[in-house]
Amino acid sequence: MDSDRQANSERQRPGLIRPILIALLAVGVAAVVFLAILALLDRADKGPSPETVVATSLEAMQAQNRLTPFTARFVSVVTSRQRRLAGLFEAERTLILPGTARYEVDMAALEADDLEWDAGSGTLTVTLPEIEIAGPEVDLAGAREYGEDGILGALTDAEEVLGDANQRAALADLRKQAGGAVPMRLAREAAREAVARNFELPLRVAGLENARVIARFESDPDPSTEAVDVSTSYEDAIAAGRARRAAQGEE
Repeated sequence: MDSDRQANSERQRPGLIRPILIALLAVGVAAVVFLAILALLDRADKGPSPETVVATSLEAMQAQNRLTPFTARFVSVVTSRQRRLAGLFEAERTLILPGTARYEVDMAALEADDLEWDAGSGTLTVTLPEIEIAGPEVDLAGAREYGEDGILGALTDAEEVLGDANQRAALADLRKQAGGAVPMRLAREAAREAVARNFELPLRVAGLENARVIARFESDPDPSTEAVDVSTSYEDAIAAGRARRAAQGEE
């Protein structure tokens, strides 16, 4: 009887271990942070301090090495022309070249000095390294080329010259598009949101429900400290008018 139970137990173990291993393999960076925080909670009677949670989250973020919060696909369309023999012969080629750019943040460069915890307001401010553009990586399979070389293409190297010129121009155009104001703004917003979530979630798990995380880049303008101009209410305006007329002897 005991041997049967032992055999059944041995047969059941693989069925239990397999989903556990699969679950562990599916754990991402955010889950690693969760596990680290739970371990801290187990070891501490009153739970970890915010500084401990932040330090653990920082280590997890640094372990990511590079964060890619945003990718964008662009298409460049360039045309090159060549004339020879006093303009009697002309060749023209158009290249359509797609490419993908990745917008990355070097999280390994994030240091403890880049994090500031304000205990009074429960706010963590994270100053991020600047966005870096990886690529664009051209999609050669999606490239298309059109043109008419005519006699000039048959008698000279115009086809090769125009092809090289188009490739250089298309790559330069893709880089220019990737560094444009709109994709850079979207990439920076995505990076701020991703980093804020990764730091805010462990704080919430540790019991700091009202904790707030502000992720910013060093090049971001500082928040304005000027007092907001508040318009005078209707009641205050009436009272001020009566006081002014009373002072002038009108009432």
